[in-house]
Amino acid sequence: MPGLALRGYGRAYMNNGGAAWTRKEGKSESGGLNEKGRKSYERANPGSDLKAPQPEGGARKKSFCARMRGMRKRQKPSNNTGDDRLSKSLRKWKC
Repeated sequence: MPGLALRGYGRAYMNNGGAAWTRKEGKSESGGLNEKGRKSYERANPGSDLKAPQPEGGARKKSFCARMRGMRKRQKPSNNTGDDRLSKSLRKWKC
């Protein structure tokens, strides 16, 4: 694949392994994306506006928790270890 250009991305994108939000450096240890990951996602997807978690409360928290509880029901028992990304994000948002 050397020299091959992806649509909308140059060689620099391919050489560093992809956008930060798809790699470990863009993900938070406690679940979700860190600031670097959010900025990387916004660059790759113009028009998006990702915000940091809102564990204090509000409409965003209520909406997020309702959506993610549905994901928990669909999750395989083998993936429900308590240390998976879904569990971490639910803990971070205090759902």
